[in-house]
Amino acid sequence: MVQKVGITDTTLRDGHQSLLATRVTTADIVDLAADLDKVGFHSLECWGGATFDSCMRFLNEDPWERLRKIRKAAPNTKLQMLLRGQNLVGYRHYADDVVDDFIKRAIANGVDIIRIFDALNDLRNVERSLKATKAEGGHAQVAVSYTNSPVHNNDYFVELAQKVKDMGADSICIKDMSGIIYPYGAYELVKGIKEKVDLPVQLHCHYVSGMAAMAYLKAVEAGCDVIDCAMSPMALGASQPAVETMVATFGGTPYDTGIDLNALTEITKKVAEIRGHYEKFDISSPRVNTNVLRYQIPGGMISNFMSQLREANALNRLPEVLEEVPRVRKDMGYPPLVTPSSQIVGSQAVLNVLMGERYKITTNEVKAYFHGQYGQPPAPMDPAIVKKVIGDDRVITGRPADELAPQLEEAKHELGYLMETLEDLLSYIMFPQVAKTFLENRMAGKTNVELNMVGGDEKAVNYCPV
Repeated sequence: MVQKVGITDTTLRDGHQSLLATRVTTADIVDLAADLDKVGFHSLECWGGATFDSCMRFLNEDPWERLRKIRKAAPNTKLQMLLRGQNLVGYRHYADDVVDDFIKRAIANGVDIIRIFDALNDLRNVERSLKATKAEGGHAQVAVSYTNSPVHNNDYFVELAQKVKDMGADSICIKDMSGIIYPYGAYELVKGIKEKVDLPVQLHCHYVSGMAAMAYLKAVEAGCDVIDCAMSPMALGASQPAVETMVATFGGTPYDTGIDLNALTEITKKVAEIRGHYEKFDISSPRVNTNVLRYQIPGGMISNFMSQLREANALNRLPEVLEEVPRVRKDMGYPPLVTPSSQIVGSQAVLNVLMGERYKITTNEVKAYFHGQYGQPPAPMDPAIVKKVIGDDRVITGRPADELAPQLEEAKHELGYLMETLEDLLSYIMFPQVAKTFLENRMAGKTNVELNMVGGDEKAVNYCPV
C-alpha cells in the first residue's frame, strides 16, 4: 500500500552543522522554528549532534535553554534530536546513570523523537539509550550507520534492522552520513528491510556525492516512510537534499508529502537571509565531491584534514591522507566514518602521513579504540597493529559501559556552586572545561557582546563533527 512520504526538516540542526560549522544562534533558530512549525513536517531535527557542544563552546549559549525556546516556538510539530548512543552528545562513553538522566531531561525539555546511533553499529552501545527513551514516553528511533566495506552489505543491514526491532525500537533510520548510498542500492536496502521488519523506515542522506535526491526517490518507491531534507538555502553540499525539491518531486503522486510548495516561499527567503549572516563560517564548498565515493569521508572530515594540515604547513599532503584513511579504516575493522570513529580514523591517518611511519604516534582516542572502549568493530582489527599500539594490554570484550562507574554524584562535587540545575550538571559531564567556562560566564553575567561571541567565535571554523 502506497502512503504519503513524510519529511523531517534538518535546517535547525544538521543543515547549519554541515554548512555553517554549527554557528547559527538560538535567536535565529527560534525565529525559523516558528515558521517551520506551520508547514506540516513529520518532525523538526533541531537538537543534539554537535549543536550541544557548539552552543556553549562558540556561542556562549545554553543548549537546554535553546531546546525549551524551540519547543515553545514550535508547539505543533514533533521535535527530534540526534544522540550518539552511550556517547550521548559527547565523544566518549558515559555511565548509565548519566545516560538515563540526560534522556529524561531531554524529553522533559521538549524532545519527542530521539534518533540513537552507534558509530560501530554495536547495539550494546544503543540499548541503554533506547530503554531510557521508551521509559520516558519518547519515540526511540535507532539509526544504522551506513557504509560500504567487505563486511557491509544489504544482508548485514537487514539483519541489523531486525535486531533493532527486537530491541524495541519504534522506527529505523538508515543514516548515510557520507552520501555514498547509490539510488538503486537505496531501493534494494529499503525493500529488504520493509519485507523483513515491520517498522517505519527513514532515510538520512548527505548530498556530498550528488546522489541523495535520487536515492530518496528510489527509497520512497521501495516503501521508505520519511526522508530528511533541509530548506534549500541550507541544503545540498555536505547537507541534505532540499525540502522544496522533494516536495515538488512527489507532488501529485501517490507519495505526495501534503506540504504546500507555495507556503515555503517566504520561509526560503528567511533561511537565505539568515545564512548570509554567517558567511565567515560557510564551509559549503564544493557543492558536490564525488571523491567521497572512493574514500567515504564526510565533508566535515575533509575540512578538518585541511585545517590540521594547514597548521602543520603540509596542506600539499592532503592526497596522501585521503589515501591513508581507507588503510587505517581496514586496520580498525572497517568502522563507519561517523562521530566519533571518523575523528579517530582521521586523526590517525594524518599522524601516519606526517610522521612518515604508520602508528609511530597514536592519540589517546586511538588507543582507547584498540582497547575496545568504543565497542566491537564490524570486522576483526589487524592484530599486528593492535600489538604495536597497545602491546599485550587487555581488550574489553563486553559492553564498554559496564566498565564505567556512576558519574553523577562525583560530578556534582566537582561542579559545586556553579550547578543551578540538573541540566547544568549534565552539560558539565559532557564537556567539563567548555561547560565550566560557560557557567562561570553566566554567573558573572557576561554577555555575548562582552565576550565578542555574537554570531560565534571564529576559532575552529572547520569544527564540524557529524
